[in-house]
Amino acid sequence: MIYSLPPWSCTKQKYIMLSMKIAGPRQLENDIDVYLTPLIEDLRKLWVDGVDVYDQSVQQTFRLCAMIFCTINDFSAYGNLSGYSVKGHHACPICEKNTSYIQLKHGKKTIYTRHRRYFKSYHPYRQLKKAFNRQNEIESAPKPLARHEIYDWVKDIVTIFNKTQKKDASGNNIWKKRSIFFHLPYWCDLHVRHCLDVMDVEKNVCDSLIDTLLNIKGKTKDGFKCHQDLVDMSMRDQLHPVS
Repeated sequence: MIYSLPPWSCTKQKYIMLSMKIAGPRQLENDIDVYLTPLIEDLRKLWVDGVDVYDQSVQQTFRLCAMIFCTINDFSAYGNLSGYSVKGHHACPICEKNTSYIQLKHGKKTIYTRHRRYFKSYHPYRQLKKAFNRQNEIESAPKPLARHEIYDWVKDIVTIFNKTQKKDASGNNIWKKRSIFFHLPYWCDLHVRHCLDVMDVEKNVCDSLIDTLLNIKGKTKDGFKCHQDLVDMSMRDQLHPVS
C-alpha cells in the first residue's frame, strides 16, 4: 500500500499495488532480464498493438495503448536495470569515467568527492577550503550522456547470463549489458528512464546520521581509522588523533 497517501485513500483498491520479491542468496545482476522478459513483451504489445477495452460510460470499445514512464528503485537495482556498474571507482552514472574518487588507506573504502561541482558557479560553498579539501572548486558539473549516446555505448554488448563477469581493473566495462528496456521502441526517447526511491535514500542517510551521533558500536561512521584518513587528506585538523 502507498502509505504516503491519506489513511482514507491508501486502503482503496485502486491504490493497492502488487509487489513481488525475487528470493535468492545474491543479487540477480544480468539475470534480472530473464525475469523481466514477459513484462517487456506485454509492454511492447501495449505500445505497438494496444488492447481493446470496453468503456462502460459510453458503452463503446476503444483501443488502449500504454507506455512505461520510468522505473523507481534503489541504487543497486538501478545498476541491475540500466546495465551500469554502480560499484567501484566509477559508480556515478552521470560522471562515468570522470567520477572523482579517493581510495582510503586506513578505512579501505572508496569515497566520492568534488560534489561542489554541482552547485551554481556563484555558490559560497565553492570558495570554502577549510571545510572541504582545502581547495576551491572552479569546475562545472559534468553533463550526462544524451539518451541516444547511451544506446550507442551498449548496443554491441553481449549480455552474459548465469555467470558473474569479472571486474575489469581498467574501468572499461562500466556498462555491463544492454538493458532489456531498450527493446521498447520509445525507451531511447525518454528523458528520464530510471528514478531513485527517495524513501530508501532518506532511510540510509538517517541511519548513518543516527548511528554516528549515538555512537552505536559497529555502525558508527566516526572511528579511529576515519580520523587517520583525515590526517592523510590534510583535512579537519581538530579531528586528527593525538599520540
